[in-house]
Order: sequence, then structure tokens, then C-alpha cells
Amino acid sequence: MPATKTTARTCKKGHRYYKSSTCPVCPVCAAEEQPEEEILAVLSAPARRALQNAGITTVQQLASWSKKDLLQLHGLGPSSIPKLEAVLKKQNLKLK
Repeated sequence: MPATKTTARTCKKGHRYYKSSTCPVCPVCAAEEQPEEEILAVLSAPARRALQNAGITTVQQLASWSKKDLLQLHGLGPSSIPKLEAVLKKQNLKLK
């Protein structure tokens, strides 16, 4: 398998970074946007964006989703489920 070529990029805020994927997200900006809500703070940036794009920002909204449906969201993988279940458990909730 050939090595992936990294390219230098600059975001709209002027941060300079290197990426080998086509993902347009600046890692510096993503780190600055760490959310305060525990449901989003425990996740990686791709998983957090997956929930936000699906309109899930509270534990009550999360509890209405099934594990199977969550795993269909682009950016949210199996390693995110235990983290989300732990947040729900603190509120005496669980996935549908």
C-alpha cells in the first residue's frame, strides 16, 4: 500500500496544519470548540459532529435513539457507545 501524502493547509482563521485525508476540518479549530455538555465532551470530534448533525445535544434526545441507529451515523463508531451509555447511566437513562 502506498504512503498517503499529507498536504499543508490553512483554515479560515489562519491556523496552519497538515492532513492526509479530504476532511476539511481544522484540528486546531476543532480543539478550540470543545463542548461543555458532557454528552458531547466525552466523544471524539467526528463522533461529536455526528451527534450534532443528527440534532442530538441532550441526554434526553440521546435516550430516544437505539444503539443500531446511532451506529448508522457517519463518524460515530462502536467505541463511542460505551461512553454514551455511561453518560446516560448517570441520569438513570439508557438507549432505546
